[in-house]
Amino acid sequence: MEQVAAAAVVDIRGVVTGWSDGARRLTGYPAQEVVGRAVRELIAGPPPGGSLRSPAGTLVLRHRDGGAVPVRVRTCPLHGADGRPYAYAVTAEPALAAESPPGARPSADSEPSAGAEPPTRTEASPRPDAAPRLDAAPGSAAATRPEPTLAGQAFEQASMSMSVFDTSQRYLRLNATARRILGVAEEEVLGRAYPGTVDDTERSPELLERLREVTETGFPVRCEHSVRTPSGIREHAWNIEMWPVRDTTDDIVGVALAAFDSTGQHRARRRLALLNEAATTIGTTLDVVRTAEELVDLVVPRFADFVSVDLLDWVLGGEEPPATDPEDAVLRRVAHGSAHPGTPEAAVHLGDTDVYPPNSAPARALREAHAVLSGAGDPDFHRWVAERNIRAPGGRPYRESAHSVVAVPLRARGITLGVAVAVRTTQPEPYAEDDAVLAEEVASRAAVCIDNARRFARERGTALALQRSLLPRGLPGQSAAEVAHRYLPCGSFAGIGGDWFDVIPLSGSRVALVVGDVVGHGIPSTATMGRLCMAVRTLADVDLPPDELLTHLDDLVTHLAGDGVSDGGEVAELGATCLYAVYDPVDRRLCMAAAGHPAPVIVLPGGTVRLVPMAAGPPLGVGGLPFEATELQLPEGSLLALYTDGLVEHPERDVDRATEELCRALAAPARNLEALCDTVLKAVLPEDPVDDVALLLARTRALGEDRVATWDVPPDPARVTHIRQAAVEQLADWGLQEAAFVTELVVSELVTNAIRYGTPPIRLRLIRDRALICEVSDGSPTSPHLRRAHAYDEGGRGLLLVAQLTQRWGSRQLAGGKTIWAEQPLPE
Repeated sequence: MEQVAAAAVVDIRGVVTGWSDGARRLTGYPAQEVVGRAVRELIAGPPPGGSLRSPAGTLVLRHRDGGAVPVRVRTCPLHGADGRPYAYAVTAEPALAAESPPGARPSADSEPSAGAEPPTRTEASPRPDAAPRLDAAPGSAAATRPEPTLAGQAFEQASMSMSVFDTSQRYLRLNATARRILGVAEEEVLGRAYPGTVDDTERSPELLERLREVTETGFPVRCEHSVRTPSGIREHAWNIEMWPVRDTTDDIVGVALAAFDSTGQHRARRRLALLNEAATTIGTTLDVVRTAEELVDLVVPRFADFVSVDLLDWVLGGEEPPATDPEDAVLRRVAHGSAHPGTPEAAVHLGDTDVYPPNSAPARALREAHAVLSGAGDPDFHRWVAERNIRAPGGRPYRESAHSVVAVPLRARGITLGVAVAVRTTQPEPYAEDDAVLAEEVASRAAVCIDNARRFARERGTALALQRSLLPRGLPGQSAAEVAHRYLPCGSFAGIGGDWFDVIPLSGSRVALVVGDVVGHGIPSTATMGRLCMAVRTLADVDLPPDELLTHLDDLVTHLAGDGVSDGGEVAELGATCLYAVYDPVDRRLCMAAAGHPAPVIVLPGGTVRLVPMAAGPPLGVGGLPFEATELQLPEGSLLALYTDGLVEHPERDVDRATEELCRALAAPARNLEALCDTVLKAVLPEDPVDDVALLLARTRALGEDRVATWDVPPDPARVTHIRQAAVEQLADWGLQEAAFVTELVVSELVTNAIRYGTPPIRLRLIRDRALICEVSDGSPTSPHLRRAHAYDEGGRGLLLVAQLTQRWGSRQLAGGKTIWAEQPLPE
């Protein structure tokens, strides 16, 4: 124990005029009881040499409790202005046992010898009911307290830990609760500093700083402190209050500390905080594996040193649960984590399968459908660890220091999805029942999120399969344009959207390019997209102009919205956007109309890039405004880019800037359209798209004059023979003599009908493309209808013959009439 230094001032009459705090601690007398008294009253025996004026020596002081305190003293005279001494400064410190006079009381830092006589109580000894001094020096009579008062008994028997420290943060006194917590006897800690009595190198400096703060500031301090005491392995939480202890002169002579064990409340708050964090951090994505990883990240290392999550295979496949016992099913490791680098405890690699032994904690948890505790002392636990040691990766022992485990089944909606296993290795505290309850609550939250992710994956897979089945798998053969496309479903929580595209061959070697987007996500939007896609194909087969086609499509969406009435009687929300464009390779004209859809981008052969100026019109299903068609004359080799808004729109970026990036990407050189599609997506697509993306690129082609023949037909039936002969000669020039017979018949029937039932001008056109196309146009808007002629009818068999002899036929409306066309395959 550190020596206590005392100082006093005694005048030449032997009266005490000054008294230090060290003197108070050494003798027990406060300054107000000593100043003004004769110094001889404080000395138990005559001073050596008969005077205090000796420079040094030893003497025995009388302690306030009646004991004797042997000290070494040094005396220094204090001289006045005349050079004469007017007082003496006396310093004293406890004497060693060898220096003590016979019969003297041992000093505070000395040990009494075996068989020594106890000190004789003098006349100044306190009464038996004298109040104990909490700030008495260790080893003094006050510290022994043979007869404590009621206040002393209350201090000693308090249920909370109470301690008293001096201003150097050394123990002066502590009650029975404090001694029990520290696991030591009082004499083992008295006089020792606080950090040396608590085995917690991380947290003891914090509490020591608080003790010093109270000593320096004189203000009480309240705080919470967690520490693992030497007498136990569990970490305890304490609500601590410290306050300064003052003497009668209001000087701080120590610090008192009272600590209430709030471990139960602290652990409850930690469990609640863990559950709250589980609600916000688990299930942030609708991904099964990522959800399992979030569970591991949450509980390691705050709850466990190692955690593994194993799921049944059908969960990862997005399938419905099979009617089999989950205990016998094979589990697949989807996530694990460790408080140690490299996850040395893992015996199963990520993605590998595993089967737990029947008596192991995980197998029991799957079988019993509740958390299972196991650990040291359980034979099944040791057998499981031994079996795992054999399979440990890299030859390292598996869980060689594992001492406690809790296995929790992952169950949601009454279905077992897998099992989570938490193991403690370095944390000395084994799992208890309240830990099992906490583990079940966290696992229940994680299981619901995993099941949600599984159900989302299943629904998303269904919607994606449905959508891909409705989208064109292989683009049809046509000569009007070279086409490439991309479709990217988004991975957002909303699910698959209703984006679609299509390439539809039309009569006269023309082609229709379509891109659309249905409002919403999921299977309903995909089903609506399928309806619209089929409707567009049907209307395109009728050869309607783009603006008229969108008008009919708008009516269809309005009807669908009217039919989609929910059980509550509210009309379901339904809307879509669409861009429909028709390109004719003969006259190289592009006609298009849009319903609330982004305008296409055109790249001319010289490299000029521009957005097509066009009236977008309202989205489908809104109604109220007509759709307008836009026509362009394009040079051969022009590039047309149609896309959905998911490519350029994103909540965190500007649409105009994204459109500029799209134009730059389309102008970049590429070896073909497929490579250009990849370039565009890489340059423009957001990193985290929130909507589906459909991109359709088309490079225009042109049919030269050598593949198209046109004749103006006079409205004279006698001229039909000449027109027939001209058509046969043209086929001979093209080397298609084998098709002459059918073509001659088709030309004869169609031209004759146009002269008989149509109005001028009448025109015949032959197109040699992938098929041989015969077109007859006239100025009448009336379209012919195929009908079955009766036995005695003189007419009505012409179109029937045309339909029987050709591959397909039809009619389309023009601005000034109609065109009847028929196609026949080219001879091989």
